[in-house]
Amino acid sequence: MNPGEGLELYEVFIRSRRGLDHKHVGSLRAEDDEMALQYARDVYTRRSEGVSIWVVRSDDITSSQESEDEAFFDPMDDKPYRHAAYYTVPDGVENI
Repeated sequence: MNPGEGLELYEVFIRSRRGLDHKHVGSLRAEDDEMALQYARDVYTRRSEGVSIWVVRSDDITSSQESEDEAFFDPMDDKPYRHAAYYTVPDGVENI
């Protein structure tokens, strides 16, 4: 049996401090979600590097492809309804 055979591939995300975003820190293989979380804790936070861990099965991640960028990230210039320009700002409100 090859190492990792029959195990699911997971992506690991760590939040280093409260208020910050989770960052991708690596991948691991595990039998199930609970073991993946335990492995991620053991491997990626041994020295208290984080306050929160996300583990996500790699197969469950959906993403756009670079070849689709024009259609997927269509410019918003021709879609004025997406801009917050059709209301008045009340007096006294400085930042929105």
